[in-house]
Amino acid sequence: MTDILWRPTPAMIAQANITRFMRVQGIPDYATLLRRSVEEIRWFWDAALRDLGVEWYTPYTQVLDDSGGFPWVRWFVGGKINIVHNCLDRHIAAGRGAVPALLWTGDTGDDRMLTYRQLSEAVCRLANGLRSLEVGVGDAVGLFMPMIPEVVVAMLACQKIGAIPIPIFSGYGADAVAVRLQDACVTVVLTADGGTRKGKLTPIKATIDQIAARVPSLRHVVVLQRGLGDVTWHAERDRWWHELVADQPSTCETVVLPAEATSLIIYTSGTTGRPKGCVHTHAGALAQMAKELGYNFDVKPGDRFFWMTDIGWMMGPWEIIGGLHHGATLVLCEGVPNWPQPDRLWRVCERFRATHLGISPTAIRVLMQAEGHWVDACDLSHLRILGSTGEPWDPESYRWFFEKVGGQRCPVINISGGTEIVGCHLAPLPIHPLKACTLQGPGLGMDVDVFNEAGQSVRGEIGYLVCKQPAPSMTKGFLNDRERYLETYFGKWPGVWNHGDWAMVDDEGYWFLRGRADDTIKVAGKRVGPAEIEAVLIGHPDVAEAAAIGVPDEIKGEAIVCFVVLTNHAQQHPDRGLPRLLQSLVANALGKSMQPQAVHVIPALPKTRSAKIVRGAIKRKWLGEPLGDLSTIENPQVLDGIRGE
Repeated sequence: MTDILWRPTPAMIAQANITRFMRVQGIPDYATLLRRSVEEIRWFWDAALRDLGVEWYTPYTQVLDDSGGFPWVRWFVGGKINIVHNCLDRHIAAGRGAVPALLWTGDTGDDRMLTYRQLSEAVCRLANGLRSLEVGVGDAVGLFMPMIPEVVVAMLACQKIGAIPIPIFSGYGADAVAVRLQDACVTVVLTADGGTRKGKLTPIKATIDQIAARVPSLRHVVVLQRGLGDVTWHAERDRWWHELVADQPSTCETVVLPAEATSLIIYTSGTTGRPKGCVHTHAGALAQMAKELGYNFDVKPGDRFFWMTDIGWMMGPWEIIGGLHHGATLVLCEGVPNWPQPDRLWRVCERFRATHLGISPTAIRVLMQAEGHWVDACDLSHLRILGSTGEPWDPESYRWFFEKVGGQRCPVINISGGTEIVGCHLAPLPIHPLKACTLQGPGLGMDVDVFNEAGQSVRGEIGYLVCKQPAPSMTKGFLNDRERYLETYFGKWPGVWNHGDWAMVDDEGYWFLRGRADDTIKVAGKRVGPAEIEAVLIGHPDVAEAAAIGVPDEIKGEAIVCFVVLTNHAQQHPDRGLPRLLQSLVANALGKSMQPQAVHVIPALPKTRSAKIVRGAIKRKWLGEPLGDLSTIENPQVLDGIRGE
């Protein structure tokens, strides 16, 4: 196994949470653990939740009921639970109220801290305030807020009283916000006067003002006053947050809910088609999030868990619920990782003594453009685990993250799942060796496989990532769109969840992602994922980022067109021969038939707020097709520089 990049130390293995579970269950090794977790999923989820300390008001009588078929499985039948009891109440009762729950920093240097007791009291005051607005069990509440402590308060306050939070990116445009609020029939929106990004004021409440009339169900808008600008006021509808909670008690009874009660609805952020509302339950979301942070990220009480994310991406609720369940301290950051200086992210880790750092591969590619001394000058010795998700890695960026940030001692827990399961299909465990860019293997309790077009399991070749058995956190359909849910995940192979990703398992059993199946390029009958092409391009020292698309070709069916963003150094010393050189590099690496038709240098790639490259928008712009809804793209103006030939 000469390609192994990282191996766990005996001490790490001995102290890992998953080792404790294996020891109690009499499981001798990783292979046995993984096999049993999917062959006996009822046993696994029952045993795992007991080991992870999940508390129930009323124990369930049946782990799962699959009488309605895979798409409509019911989990933890008869059980009564609430996420907030597990994330806050039980910690307070156990005397851990003085432990820091949240550490927050803004991009202008402001810091805040809330203990578990302070967080619980703030949650209770807002929960009581929401009740005074006649919000109760089953009511939908929009969260249109930046990544600040109050957004955690908002989500947990809703869940405490059985309301359903709808987290939405605070940077979305009016149309994207309106369609989500309309679809969920939101009655109250929790927002703020504004946010900051790269030191600039971002109006937030103004977006709600634009679309409020388009949401018939909306009765109240609660506004957090941050002092970031004037706001337009509608006296009959708007309420100041501080006034709503001022006279409310700091205690509030947590509502006892059925296991399958809806805990949150998260909308996908695709740039085509109507957003899909993914419906998640109290027991299902908690089960998956507690498992992944507990076993895959080995989170323990007192750890400081930092994932550079936003509440509108599933990683926001994921880290909040999973981290607080385990009694960790969450590190939250408003803004971007490289402003006001390239070392902003590393300084946050240093100042708050983060033990865990999660980030997207794209963000690392951006940070790599700065000189190495920015990260070298920071003390990152408290880090023990790195995390990543969102897209496939390229080897160079992965190694930089592993070596420069993690000091070659921290495993990269590279995970992949989605909004639809608020968790992971694939996720490494910190007790197993890792290769560069790998996701190692299936998540525990996740019966995933790689299928070819015929629905046969394959190894050593790229195929569809599928899941053959249900998991607790899988969405309960799409809100108001049952048939679309069935067609999206079960339309290709009935009874098998087709996730829409390309994956590959090598001859040593290591799993790798190759991008989205709908991004796949087919050249002369041969399929290739954009990630493979992009990895070759990024391997050149002058290339910071890359995107590959397929365009119609009369002879080959499709031809490859690539777009690259140069490093800062290369921008200052441009090489006119670079595009042709990059074409040759791809041909040498992937075969002559895969040589790109063209490579174009552009200033930036269009991305969502969660740093995903929007290849579909690039392709539509190149082909001169209607661009559709661009409101989920953070920098749509960069598309102006893309012109088809």
